[in-house]
Amino acid sequence: MIRMTSLIIRASLIIHRDPGLLPKYFPCHTLKSTWTPTSQLTYQHARLFASKKVKGPGKDQKAKQKQVKQEVEVKEGMTVSALAHAMNKDFDHIIETLLDTSADVDSLEPHSILEGKWIKEIVNKSGMKYKWAKLVETKQRENKDIQKRPPPDHANLVSRPPIVTIMGHVDHGKTTLLDSLRKTQVAAMEAGGITQHIGAFLVQLPSGEKITFLDTPGHAAFSAMRARGALATDIVILVVAADDGVMKQTIESIQHAKHAKVPIIVAVNKCDKPQADPERVKQELLSYDVVCEEYGGEVQAIHVSALKGDNLIELAEATVTLAEVMELKDDPTGPVEGIIIESRTDKGKGPVTTAIVQRGTLRKGCTLVAGKSWAKVRFLFDENNRTIAEARPSDAVEIVGWKELPSAGEEIQEVESEQRAREVVDWRCYMEEQDKLKNAIPIIEAKQREHQESYRKEREGLTHLTWRQRKSLLYRTNRKKLAMRPSEKLESEVLSLPVIVKGDVDGSVEAILNIMETYDAYDQCQMEVVHFGIGDISENDINLAETFSGMIYGFNVGVNKSIQQMANKKSIPIKLHKVIYKLIDDLKEELSNKLPPKVKENVIGEASVLAMFDVTVGKKKVQVAGCRVQKGQLDRKMKFRLLRGQDVIWEGSLTALKHHKDDVQSVRTGMECGLSVDQDIAVRPGDAIVCYEETDIPQTISWDPGF
Repeated sequence: MIRMTSLIIRASLIIHRDPGLLPKYFPCHTLKSTWTPTSQLTYQHARLFASKKVKGPGKDQKAKQKQVKQEVEVKEGMTVSALAHAMNKDFDHIIETLLDTSADVDSLEPHSILEGKWIKEIVNKSGMKYKWAKLVETKQRENKDIQKRPPPDHANLVSRPPIVTIMGHVDHGKTTLLDSLRKTQVAAMEAGGITQHIGAFLVQLPSGEKITFLDTPGHAAFSAMRARGALATDIVILVVAADDGVMKQTIESIQHAKHAKVPIIVAVNKCDKPQADPERVKQELLSYDVVCEEYGGEVQAIHVSALKGDNLIELAEATVTLAEVMELKDDPTGPVEGIIIESRTDKGKGPVTTAIVQRGTLRKGCTLVAGKSWAKVRFLFDENNRTIAEARPSDAVEIVGWKELPSAGEEIQEVESEQRAREVVDWRCYMEEQDKLKNAIPIIEAKQREHQESYRKEREGLTHLTWRQRKSLLYRTNRKKLAMRPSEKLESEVLSLPVIVKGDVDGSVEAILNIMETYDAYDQCQMEVVHFGIGDISENDINLAETFSGMIYGFNVGVNKSIQQMANKKSIPIKLHKVIYKLIDDLKEELSNKLPPKVKENVIGEASVLAMFDVTVGKKKVQVAGCRVQKGQLDRKMKFRLLRGQDVIWEGSLTALKHHKDDVQSVRTGMECGLSVDQDIAVRPGDAIVCYEETDIPQTISWDPGF
C-alpha cells in the first residue's frame, strides 16, 4: 500500500509537467474514467504528501505521555478509615482491594489497624504510589507575652488620689450621690433613671483633695460590671437607702468588696425621708460581717441625703482620711499599666476605652496592649471629653487609637514598639487557640467513642456473615432508614428564635449575654445568639438576621434611615431599647409569641340519653337520641362528646337539634330534646352527652431571668 502511494505521487508530478504522458503510466481504462481535472494534484500538494511519513501502529502509543500516579502518604499503624481518607476512597474500596489476598477481610472494621504489607498492596492495586510519612518534630513556640514588671522602687513612689467605687442596690441613690459631689446632673440624663454603665470621674473637693470615683450599676443584670469596679478600686462606698434597707444587690456588692479585699464606707442615704431608719440598716449589715463603728467595728457609717446634699462633706472627708491611712502611692515612671473599665465604638473616634492608669504615665504616642488588641495612642480625653496631654496613676482617661476593641476588664500594658505589640497579640491568639484545642479534644474523643460503640453494636449481629452479605444487608437497612428519614419541613418546625445583640459599650453587651446564658426553656423554644457586637446596627447585621430568620436587639444604639428601610424591605424586626430590663421583657414576650397557644376546654352543658328513636328522613333512617339537659345548655354550634361510664365513645358535632318538632339552636337546663350526631354510632340510654367549647390561651415562656 505504501509503495503504491509512492508510485501515484511520482506519476502525479510527471503528469503535472506533461499531461500527455497519462496513458503511458496508467493504461488502465478505470483510471482514465475516474481521472478528472478536479482530481489533479498540484505540485504543492504532492510535495506535502511526499514530505509526510506514515507512522506505524505502535509508535503512537510510545509517543503518549505516561500518566502521573497519585501519591499517597502512608505510615505504620494506619487504620482502614485513615488509609481510605488518604487515598480519597471509601471503606468498601479498601475491602474490595483485599478480596483476592490472604487478608482476613471479614474481620476488618474502619478502626482496624493494617499491616505495612497490606497498606502497600492496597495502594499499588489502586494504581497509586505510596511514600512513607516523615516524622517531623514540632518546635515549641517561644513565649512572646509581656512579662510583669517587678515591684516599684520605693524611691520612685509618689502619693496618688484614691480610687473609690460607689456600689449598692438599684435606685438607692448612688448616681445622685456622685451627682452632688460633682455638681452635675448625671442621673437626670440616664435612661429609666438607672445607671447602666460604669462611669469614671475625677472629683476635686473644696479642700483641694482629688478622688477618682467609679459609679457602678446597681441593677441585677450588671453583676460583672460591679465585680470589675471592685477589683479596680481602693475603697468601696456602699450606698444603702435608709427607707429600704439591705437588698439583694447590696449583699452582692459586699461580697465583691470582700473578694477584692478593699475597705468599705457605708453611706446611709435618703435620711431626709420620714420613713428613714438608719439604725435598722446598720443592724441588718451585721448579718453580713459589716460592723459599723457604733457597734464596735471599724466600718464608718455616714448618714447622708444625696438629693439635699446633707453630710456629703463628711462623707468625702471620711474617704480622704481612710485613703491617708492606707498611704496610697504608685510609680509614675516606666511603662504604663492600667485596667479597662469600659469599651465602646464611637462614630468619630473609632474604638474607645475608659481606663484607670495604675502605674506609669500615659501619653500620646504610647503603644499599648490589652488582651488580644493593641493601640497606638492618638488622643486622651477626660470625663468631660476634653483633650489631655497625659494621665498619671489613679486618673480616669478615655483612650483613642485601638486597632480593635478590647474587652472591659482587660489589663493594659505598654510595649516599646508596634512590632512588639503585634508579637504579643499573635502569641495570645495562638495560646487561645491551643486552649480551645485542649478543651475540644476530650469532647472529640467522647464523640468518637460514642460513634465506635454504636458502630460495634450495629455490627454485633453481622459477625457470622461474609463481607458481601454484610454489605448487602447494610445497604437494604440504610435504604429503609433513608425512606423513613423525616423531611426538612418537619425539621424546620422546631421552635427557635435566633437573636442578634448590639450594644453601645462592651459592658452592656456582656450584661445582656450573661442574662441570656440563664435561659433554660429550651424544651419550649430554642434561643440562639448568632451574633453580638458593639456599635450601631449595620448592613451586616441585617444580612445575618435574614440568613438565620432572626431579629435584632439594640441597646443604646441607633439605626440610620437606609438600614431601617433595608430591614423593613426584608421584614427583619429591629427592637431598640435604652433600659436593660425592658429589653429582656421584650425578649421574653417574643419567645412567648413563638409558642403555640394552649387549648382550654370549657364545659357548657351536660345531658343524659333517655331513649333512642329511628326517624325517616327521605329514604334514609336516622337514629335520634332523646335527651334531657341536666346542667347548663346544649348549643348546636359547639363540640360534643359522648361518654359511657369513663370511656369516650365519640367526639364531633351535631347534625340536628330539635325541641319537640322544631329545629333549635340551643336547649337549656331541664328541657328535653332530640339530637343526631355526625357519625353512625350506637348510642344507648344512660349515656351522657357533654357540650363544650375550646378556647386558645397564649402560652408564656417559663424562663425567669432573675428580675
